[in-house]
Amino acid sequence: MYDGQPEPGRNDPCWCGSGRKYKKCHHAIDERLQALYEAGEEVPVRGMLKTQADIEGVKRSAAVNIGALDYVAERIGPGTTTADIDRWVHDYTVEHGAIPAPLDYEGFPKSVCTSVDEVVCHGIPREDEVLKEGDIINVDCSTILDGYYSDSSRMFCIGDVPPEKADLVRVTKEAVEEGLKAVKPWGHLGDVGAAVNAYAQAHGYSVVREFGGHGIGLEFHEDPFVSFVTEAGTGPIMAPGLMFTIEPMINMGKAPIDMSDPNGWTVRTADGLPTAQWEVQIVVTEDGYELLSW
Repeated sequence: MYDGQPEPGRNDPCWCGSGRKYKKCHHAIDERLQALYEAGEEVPVRGMLKTQADIEGVKRSAAVNIGALDYVAERIGPGTTTADIDRWVHDYTVEHGAIPAPLDYEGFPKSVCTSVDEVVCHGIPREDEVLKEGDIINVDCSTILDGYYSDSSRMFCIGDVPPEKADLVRVTKEAVEEGLKAVKPWGHLGDVGAAVNAYAQAHGYSVVREFGGHGIGLEFHEDPFVSFVTEAGTGPIMAPGLMFTIEPMINMGKAPIDMSDPNGWTVRTADGLPTAQWEVQIVVTEDGYELLSW
């Protein structure tokens, strides 16, 4: 088989654990992946394809994740500290029976990432970081519920922001939408990054290369890595069941980043100009995709 694992018999239980016979479940998908593999394509291994039970579990987790971001949206404004946002997310998540995935992840000290203006990603909430009129901020929220992971982020404009910042936020969201349009079952994952990058560049922006989206569901970060500076027609095949995030980081200025912050986490634009990011989580279906967290 394409992933080096044994192939069940047609009447055996499917490897996915659905309880259905293999011939009635994943046999057709496996046959198509095998043919693509033999043709030289990069294909996802079976462990990367989420079952219906997995998808339902992620949806329950995502309901908490979305709710936490909605909770922030109702309260954020001038005078909010990023530590306030961390408390809101932590308390909302725990009160709904879930766990904030960032907390203690590889030593990250807070329950959410808050990235203001020139911070590309992994901003650490602080009591002394007070949002003011004209700021833009990305709030990146991730949740574990019953072992299932969800992940999404949103941009917030604090009060009246300069037109150039508002445009960056808007275009970044539109770039995600362009990426979603490129999600086609049995297409190439590189099509998504190519669509995002083309849209950003057409508006005079640049896309961060070092960070991107990722597989997710049973772990916080799974394969595949989702780059947003790819070429169309390249990368893994988007087979039904593949679950990943689309989360481009788009800079107003040039693409290079600065990772020298002594906290070991916070990433900034090298030129100090603003950056923006929106993140959604999807699963590829037989006729398109399903949006899970936003």
